[in-house]
Amino acid sequence: MTAIAVAIGGSDSSGGAGIQADLKTFAALGVYGASVITALTAQNTQGVRAIHDVPADFVRAQIDAVFSDLNITAVKVGMLSRAATIEVVSQGLVAHRATDIVLDPVIVATSGDRLLVPDAVEALRRLILPRVLVVTPNLPEAALLTGTSIARNEQEMEVQARELLALGTRNVLIKGGHGSGDESLDLLIGHSDVVRLSAKRIAASNLHGTGCTLSSAIAAGLAKGLDLKVAAREAKAYITTAIAAADKLKIGHGHGPVHHFQQWW
Repeated sequence: MTAIAVAIGGSDSSGGAGIQADLKTFAALGVYGASVITALTAQNTQGVRAIHDVPADFVRAQIDAVFSDLNITAVKVGMLSRAATIEVVSQGLVAHRATDIVLDPVIVATSGDRLLVPDAVEALRRLILPRVLVVTPNLPEAALLTGTSIARNEQEMEVQARELLALGTRNVLIKGGHGSGDESLDLLIGHSDVVRLSAKRIAASNLHGTGCTLSSAIAAGLAKGLDLKVAAREAKAYITTAIAAADKLKIGHGHGPVHHFQQWW
């Protein structure tokens, strides 16, 4: 059976993040990718210039169309932008009994542009977090979701992850890419154990789409039937190689994308 995953999120007109990164990741990892577009962004490697939200009823129509026909085995949720979108996505996931949901809580772009309006954060906590298998915040996103300051070490990362578990999600992968030091450490934390996912920190200038790519890689693994720990380990290895090869790409004048197809190009 063909492994199929759906990405629910925003479009990146420069192709490095969002739905475009999700579909590239699915393809690179041998998974058929479908999509539900929640927002259109006018952006490039230098920043986000404009955001056009897709009407909520049309977001729901896309969800119904995809789930009623395709055998979806994993879901990646990214940019939801506003509360109305969050509400219809939550309703759609419940109606179609979606499982193996990976949430990348896209709040701020790599460029620093905000992609989730402030009053939608509570809706994200209340309506989406309790429905997902794993949420994958970076350090600034974890701080915003928990209402605390950015974690400075592994112990503070774990504390924030457990605060997110208390909101109802089953697992948290808190990412340390925004940290410092030679080690880029992510922590996969469930209610009973902690898994350290470590890689050597890579000095690369092209890091656009790293969060989208990692969460999509986890969803791809889940779509192929891997358990979460194995999917997370394989996703960490994939994003590490994509970052290591990223500076081979010469795209744009700002933060270029990671190299999704480094194995083949």
